[in-house]
Amino acid sequence: MSASDDPRRVHFQSPEYLVDRLDAIADLFDTDRTDLLVEAIREYIEETADSETFQELVATKYYDDQLKFETVKQLVGAETAQRLRLLKADLEDEPLDLAAPDDVDVYDGDATTVETATDGDQ
Repeated sequence: MSASDDPRRVHFQSPEYLVDRLDAIADLFDTDRTDLLVEAIREYIEETADSETFQELVATKYYDDQLKFETVKQLVGAETAQRLRLLKADLEDEPLDLAAPDDVDVYDGDATTVETATDGDQ
């Protein structure tokens, strides 16, 4: 078990009927409430993190400097976070200062002209 997998005690309040249902399900599966809660949280986080809406929100907040890279990595995973970091760097770069193209005949004299219909020809 790695340090990040070490159990951490949390305390929260829930409506009594949810706790009763959770306990009934735990009894049915011969497990305890904590195991069911951890699994439900894990599934919710995975489903949320995979959603396009969530990923767009994370990207937007990261690009607007509302989230730090480490937080992004926790939310969407290392690979997606790295991709967002590279895209953000591209967005922050100055545009390339390209000179205007020379007047070069890219068709080497083989251009074909096409007559287009005017309003009266239709």
